[in-house]
Amino acid sequence: MKRTDPMSIRQIIDKVLDNSSRKNEYMEQRAMSYWPDVVGPGINRLTQRRYVSRGVLHVYVSSAPLKTELEFQKSSIIAALNSLAGSEALTELRIH
Repeated sequence: MKRTDPMSIRQIIDKVLDNSSRKNEYMEQRAMSYWPDVVGPGINRLTQRRYVSRGVLHVYVSSAPLKTELEFQKSSIIAALNSLAGSEALTELRIH
């Protein structure tokens, strides 16, 4: 058996994901998890539901004015989420 250098947990996870067909799904979920950090606690409280499907982040909000405001900021929100995730996993944001 060949002995290798010690690796951190993060390195092991990245290595497993690189060899997995689910890396894209993981990166989508990771990007979505940064939603509260990007929009802040006030907007996050008005978010009822969110999920990712094929690179599209679907967000359900309970306020019509908030929906309009988020529509204007779609591109910057997607850019911030992808930047924090370290990947271009999300391609679109749909506000419902």
